[in-house]
Order: sequence, then C-alpha cells, then structure tokens
Amino acid sequence: MAVSGLIGRERQNAAPEQSVEQGRDADLGDLPTWRLSDLYAAMDSAELHADLDRSASEAKAFSERWKGRLEDAARAGTLGEAIEAFEALEDLLGRIASYAGLLYATDTSDEARAKFYGDIQQHLTEVSTHLLFFSLEMNRIDEAVLDAAYAKSDTLARYKPWIDDLRLEKPYQLEDRIEQLFLEKSVTSSAAFQRLFDETMTGLRFDVGGEELPLEPVLTKMQDADRSVRRQAFEALAQTFGGHARTFTLITNTLAKDKDISDRWRGFEDVADARHLANRVEREVVDALVASVRDSFPRISHRYYAMKARWLGTDMMDAWDRNAPLPDTPQAVIGWNRARQIVLDAYAGFSPDMAGIAQRFFDEGWIDAPTTPGKSPGAFAHPTVPSAHPYVLLNYQGKPRDVMTLAHELGHGVHQVLAAGQGALMAQTPLTLAETASVFGEMLTFRSMLDATDDPVERKAMLAQKAEDMINTVIRQIAFYMFERKVHEARRAGELTTAQIGQFWLEVQGESLGPAIRLNEGYELFWTYVPHFIRSPFYVYAYAFGDCLVNSLYAVYQNAQSGFQEAYFDMLRAGGSKRHGELLAPFGLDASDPGFWAKGLGVIEGIIDELEAMDR
Repeated sequence: MAVSGLIGRERQNAAPEQSVEQGRDADLGDLPTWRLSDLYAAMDSAELHADLDRSASEAKAFSERWKGRLEDAARAGTLGEAIEAFEALEDLLGRIASYAGLLYATDTSDEARAKFYGDIQQHLTEVSTHLLFFSLEMNRIDEAVLDAAYAKSDTLARYKPWIDDLRLEKPYQLEDRIEQLFLEKSVTSSAAFQRLFDETMTGLRFDVGGEELPLEPVLTKMQDADRSVRRQAFEALAQTFGGHARTFTLITNTLAKDKDISDRWRGFEDVADARHLANRVEREVVDALVASVRDSFPRISHRYYAMKARWLGTDMMDAWDRNAPLPDTPQAVIGWNRARQIVLDAYAGFSPDMAGIAQRFFDEGWIDAPTTPGKSPGAFAHPTVPSAHPYVLLNYQGKPRDVMTLAHELGHGVHQVLAAGQGALMAQTPLTLAETASVFGEMLTFRSMLDATDDPVERKAMLAQKAEDMINTVIRQIAFYMFERKVHEARRAGELTTAQIGQFWLEVQGESLGPAIRLNEGYELFWTYVPHFIRSPFYVYAYAFGDCLVNSLYAVYQNAQSGFQEAYFDMLRAGGSKRHGELLAPFGLDASDPGFWAKGLGVIEGIIDELEAMDR
C-alpha cells in the first residue's frame, strides 16, 4: 500500500504495460503482469501528453472561473457545478499519477522510469497550485450560506459528505500562500526523501550463502524450514541494513522533522493527530485500541511464542525463528493457478458477486505477481481513479502467506471497485476502514481452507499460521505504532542517531514479542525496511483496527440469518461517504465501545486456546 493512494513488491524500456505478459516459474506457473495500457499505452503516448497539456490548461481555467467566487456560487446555486468540475480534474490528475506510480513500482531501478515518475510528480504539483485555492476557499464559506445552498441544489447535496469531511480540516488550514509553498516544496522535501528510500531499498542486494538477492526473496528465506537458511538470511539482512544505516537514519530524521514542522504550523498537538484526522477517527478511539492491544501482549504474543518455542524444541527462539514453519508442516509450493482457485472459491462461498469482481483482476490484466529486480517490495492494491479500475501488485513466491496476501489485496480491490461509484472525491475510504475488506477477504480464505482439511497436523499448522498472521497484523502493527511515537516525539528535541532509533525498536519489540524471543545482534536495524514509516507515518494502526473490526464483523456474519452480504456490500459501496460509526451501526458494532476491541482480540486468544488444547 504506497503509491499515491494505494491502500507495497528487469525490464528495460520494453513497456510491460503493452499487454498481459506472463512471468514463468517452474514451480509457480505463469505469473501475470498487469496491463497498464488501460491507463496509457506508454510513457511517450500521445494520449498521455495530451492529458498532461489538458490538465494544465483546465486547472488554470478552473482557477480563473471559480477562485474568489465560491461563496457567491453557493448563494447562486452553482457551487455543485464547481465541485463537479473539480472532481473531473481530480480524476484526470489521478489517472496520470497512477500510471506514473505503477510503472515506477515495477522497476524503480530503471532511470527512465525514475525520471518519468519525478517529472510527472513535478508537473502534478505545478498543476495543483492552481487548484489549491478550492478546498481552502470552500472552508471559508459561511455555514449558514452552505446550509441554504444544499436546499437549492441536489448536485451540491450529493457532495455534502465530502464537504463535511473537508471542513474538519478547517482548523488546521494555513494562509493560502503558505499552503502553496508547502505543496510546491514537497517535491524537494518529503517526496524526495520517500523516493530516496524506495530507490535505495530496491537497489539493495543481500548475500545469502554466496547468492546476491533483493529484499523479497531474503524475507521469504526467513520462513524457510531449514534453520541455517533462516539464520543466513537474518545475518545478510542485518549486514546490509547496517551498511546503509546512515542513509536510513538520515531519511528518518528528515521526514520526522518535516512532519514536525508541518504539524507545528498547522496546530496539531499530538504527533499522530494528523493521521487520526485523515482517517476520520477520534484520538480516543485509537488510544483505546492501543491500550487494549498492549494489555493483551502477555495473553497473546507472549503466550503463543512460548508455545512455539516448545514446538521447536527450545525454551527461547532466536529472532530468525519467529516466522519458522512448524515441524512437519507441509512445504509444497502453491502454484499460481491453485492460489487463484483457493481465493476465488472462498470468495464465491461468501458471495458469487464478490468472486465475480475478483475474477476480473485475473482475467483483465489487473495483477502484477512476479518478483523481479527493481520491483517494489511487499504488496499493494491501488484504486487509481473511478474512471479506470484498481491494480494489485504482489511478489508471489508460492508460500501460504502469499495466498493470504493475494486474498488480502483482492479484498482491497473488490472494495475499490464497489466504492468507485462514489466518484473521485468520495471513493477513497479512510485507512481504518480500508483494511476491513482486505482482512475480511483473508478471513474468508483462511476459514475456507481450514474447513477443507481434516488432517490434524495440517490443521494445527494452519491455525498456527493464522495466529502468527493475526499477531503480525495486530500486535506487531501496534508495536510499530508505539515505535513511531517514540521516534517522532524524540525527534522534536533533536536529531536521532542510528543507535537511539535502534534502541527504541528493541524496546517495543521486546515488550510486544515477549521473553521467548531473543533479539539477536543486528535486529536493532530491522526498522529500516518498513516502508510505512517513510511513506505514511502512523498508517500501521489501521491494520490492527481493521483486523479487530473484522474479527467482530465475521462473528456477526457467522450468526446472521440473512442479509449480511448485502449489508456488507452496502458498507463497501459507501467508500468515504460515511464515518466508521455509521458504517458499523447496521451490524450492531461500535468502535467507541471499550469492549469492541476486547471482542476482536478474543478471537486471536481463541485460536491460541485451540492450539494449546492440541498439545494436551
């Protein structure tokens, strides 16, 4: 989740966007690459250059038509017309940005793509200076004038949820010229250091047993059944991260200070308040989530890892053993076609319509699956714009976790397809709810696979894998949030050294993982590769929010007599037009209720209880 709105895994200039190509792997089968020609045919296409010219001219014309006249337009009943024109421009700019970002993500090491991406960012920033006035001026319209205008125009009334959201930003807006300066300087400040991180990380190579590998395959080796392979991968990661630690420390210091300056000018009190506002979630709700998860560390992660250590025949695991497969766990590679069928069958079991939407991602070139040199690590689903369709990026290597990742990202994709009907201004869902559909897709797939097996060894392995995935989604993401808080709060007082940041990392990892895991030398550097710290500060708590929410939501589904599927689709179709309270109300759920988080965490505890019972 990290390219311009995505809710994060060598080719020269052969333009993979030309067709739905396949990457062949003997074990994995044919891995698809996405068809970006649905956006633009190539970097030098006539259509793209026409849209670049059109975006500049239309943005300028929009400014000349509406700047300084929005309150008059509200009185005259034409404000809805202005918002429609603004939305059309947002869709156009989003299409251009999406193409550049997705093309760059497939090979950040290619200089031509990197230059293209940088040039597009600069162009969009320059164009956006003509549009910056719009949200600022919208928030200066008198409330009584707006209320009266809604009654005059159905078009304006349709945009009321977007306007209400926009007006939440009002207390933190700055004078117009300062806002313009912040926007224009972002190209050479935050955006530049984010790009430095991306290009540095994708350019790294790790020596594992004499083989030079990029990040993704090395992380996969951390899950290898052979302990010596896991240790080699860990040591390779630590050595290479250490060799580039000063660069990552500089990037972290710069971006944390950049955020501190912005927060201070805007008047945000807490280091995470800007994220809470963007997520449209109250600080108190997040604080309750964090407190509940932190309180659960001994009952969940500490207890699970102590049990896993016993399974591995030791009292204490090394850091490279945390994600080790259980003894006797089947190690067969899951080919692409099998993974596809597993996820589609699970989705179809919930709703044929859901499976039908997911099917389009496979059939119409919306997925890029192979692991290739220079490709962004991780996975993401990018919504692009409502006039197009989403894309999913994976680094598929045939592990059970990769199947879950496919289910996760397709959940995002289904959500994005359904929400597109809200239009460019209201399709985007706050991060706290954006993770709901993805985690729900994972849960459907897991339950489908679990129900299909009656082998006790396989069932235990699947439950253990699910427990670990949930710990990674909830416990570790809240630990990441705690780590970010330490970094950003300390950065306010001065620049941080690599050792200081590493110490913060070890403190929160030790607290969250518990006494059964030894944090070996080198582990203090493992904060360096987490992209969310760089691209989206404090993003990470959204995963825990979504997982706990889905645990509660899935319990409602299991007990529902009828109508759940349609209510679920209605929630996804709403996009960003409703707050979390409104969206969860039909299911009888309330995230502001302290018991809500305990219920979600209880699902994880229940899986660990079942695993403990198997040992008796």
